[in-house]
Amino acid sequence: MSIHLYNTMSRKNEEFIPLEPGKVKIYVCGPTVYNYIHIGNSRPAIVFDTLRRYLSYRGYQVTFVQNITDVEDKLIRAANEENTTVKELADKYMKAYNEDLATLNVLPPDIQPRVMETIPEIISFVEALVEKGFAYESEGDVYFRTGRFKEYGKLSHQPIDDLQAGARIEVNEKKESPLDFVLWKAAKPGEITWESPWGLGRPGWHIECSAMVLKFLGESIDIHAGGSDLTFPHHENEIAQSECMTGQVFARYWLHNAMLNIDNEKMSKSLGNFKLARDLIKEYGGQLIRFFMLSGHYRSPINFSGEMLEQAGNGLERIQTAYANAKHRLTTARPEEPNGVAEEQAAIIDQLRQKFIREMDDDLNTANAITVLFDLTKEVNLYLRHENVGKAQLEAYRDLFLELAAVLGLELEEDSALLDEEIEALIVERTESRKSRNFARADEIRDLLTDKGILLEDTPQGVRWRRK
Repeated sequence: MSIHLYNTMSRKNEEFIPLEPGKVKIYVCGPTVYNYIHIGNSRPAIVFDTLRRYLSYRGYQVTFVQNITDVEDKLIRAANEENTTVKELADKYMKAYNEDLATLNVLPPDIQPRVMETIPEIISFVEALVEKGFAYESEGDVYFRTGRFKEYGKLSHQPIDDLQAGARIEVNEKKESPLDFVLWKAAKPGEITWESPWGLGRPGWHIECSAMVLKFLGESIDIHAGGSDLTFPHHENEIAQSECMTGQVFARYWLHNAMLNIDNEKMSKSLGNFKLARDLIKEYGGQLIRFFMLSGHYRSPINFSGEMLEQAGNGLERIQTAYANAKHRLTTARPEEPNGVAEEQAAIIDQLRQKFIREMDDDLNTANAITVLFDLTKEVNLYLRHENVGKAQLEAYRDLFLELAAVLGLELEEDSALLDEEIEALIVERTESRKSRNFARADEIRDLLTDKGILLEDTPQGVRWRRK
């Protein structure tokens, strides 16, 4: 079986063949850290974290780079409004961003470069483009000559003539052409700046990613990814400046996730439906949001609503409960199964694993991969109906749950540390109350534990608990 990914460049599902056998270089565009991220920003973080996890699961050695934009117009404005420096503001919100992603179980990138730390490389990159004739200086600004790159528009599939004819760009007499984009901006009063061959200034937006890819991953990479809103002009401009600089194909596969709507409307501050990720994480939990984000295909728009979250929560709880039940039954399982049963269960487990791989191989189809988790849940529940179950088979089911969930970044284990001594004592007291037929006290303890977010389940094998 081979992995296939939908390449925005070709608009086709293509077999994934890395530049170097067994190794994958991925670059994902990160946030501009001028505020807390909104819930839409979490979708590419979750999606491409899952891609990274899956490629590792399939045996690839992955190098994952995601940048932080810490120099940009919005940052400068926000820093002025908060009466702080751009760096202090960026430090604050970069820390918050990484905290939010950690609660969503997104793995830290192998490398997380920042613009402020890449200025020398950015300047060198721009200098090289000027020397090659692909860029020009105009009153302290430096622009890329879009017309010199004949393939401009190949990612967004827009011919350059059409782009020029329909360009709704404010007239700028500094530019040779309306489509030329800025690589370096001349200093303005009150802005953060650096010395350069063109005077004091700061980088444009698009150049940072090209410089960071070249510095940390080389002239060509396997996968470049981000939200679909970045296809044009950001990724288009990255391709133009990078391929003119190196003469090499910039990225072999371009992956873009679709946007997220709130209650069937585009998220917007003007509509009053702007949702910060950390607020929703606090309300629903990072695991549920991650599960919800993966319940749809990454290239399909997804609608975020309370009702949809509730449905996702019910589904996630079914999976977690089946896993917990299987784990709980291990304490009373038989050492061995009757002849034939072990082979039958092993075949089921292998079929489920292979089905999961087939779905994920098909352009990272996490929606169908989650369906496999539901199939696993069903098989486990059927198996647990038997009075006598085998330990080896239960362990195999448990391990498959953990294996597949880890690929999706889902956590099935309850944090037992949160079951403190007080709650443990209450559970013991409730058990004794039931034995002594003091059902009123037993019910009172159940209600008290419910208030603490602990739900009890009486099973033939004893009392087990789970979170609300």
